[in-house]
Amino acid sequence: MRSLNKKSTRFKVIDGLLIAMMILPMLAAICLKVVCTPASDGIEISGALIYWEFDGMPLQPLIISESQVNSWAVIITVFGLCLYLTHGLTEKAETKRQLAAEWIVEKVEGLVGANMEGERDIFGGYAPFICAIMGISGFSSLACLVGLFSPTGDVNVTAGWAILVFIIITYYKLKGGLGKYLIGFTKPVPLFTPMNIIGEFATPVSMAFRHYGNVLSGAVISVLIGSALRGLSAKILGGLPGVLGEFPLFQIGIPAVFSIYFDVFSGLMQAFIFAMLTMLNIAGAVPWEDWDARRAKKEKRKQKKAAKLAA
Repeated sequence: MRSLNKKSTRFKVIDGLLIAMMILPMLAAICLKVVCTPASDGIEISGALIYWEFDGMPLQPLIISESQVNSWAVIITVFGLCLYLTHGLTEKAETKRQLAAEWIVEKVEGLVGANMEGERDIFGGYAPFICAIMGISGFSSLACLVGLFSPTGDVNVTAGWAILVFIIITYYKLKGGLGKYLIGFTKPVPLFTPMNIIGEFATPVSMAFRHYGNVLSGAVISVLIGSALRGLSAKILGGLPGVLGEFPLFQIGIPAVFSIYFDVFSGLMQAFIFAMLTMLNIAGAVPWEDWDARRAKKEKRKQKKAAKLAA
């Protein structure tokens, strides 16, 4: 077997294809946005563009928006990055990419272990899921740095993630039995049943709107700051002749400083918060006592059935 220090042509070709897999989807999304964006005289704050609309659907037209296209571009990019980091793995790390991959795995597994795994190890397989949430959410929020609409700035995207998490939460709540789950809505007194039902559905709603609201507000504030700095430049330099009067002095560098917080830090922080809420809500959904009682009953039934067959 050839050493990684002397990469074969096949290895280099695969590396090149994986790098292209990371770059080309985002370039395609940028080109599509440039072609489909209407001309504008100034700064505008708008939602995702609608690229295609197909009629003839049963309930409503099928709409392909900028959020969907950018989401798929991010997913393919993250997938390509994962393949690139894990290409050519060896028993002992010999490349920086393998060290990076191992560091990511260790950190995510440690995060899941600290927040989900208590006395029982039933959530050990959730590390890839949590890593995918953080990776896709983080890259989606950072898409605005290359001029794309952030998919996390569309409530439909974050609502889809929240619904998926809600289904998993409900799955674990049902571990104690359907009857116990339904009775739980009547506690502490039946009068609280409507509020408990509302509280049950408040979890995905709050997760979706928290992520969407923070990312969208950051994007809006960044645009408003850029517009204000443009006006300030025109106000101060407007009296100068020619090109000097139109020079956007205060738009140079200052928006980038604000972008570090509103686009980079805030986007990555929201990805981490969404992942943390996912872990805590799933881990806290398991009714351990009811689940243990249910498993004990099943075990007794199996033993009785085995005893009858033996007799």
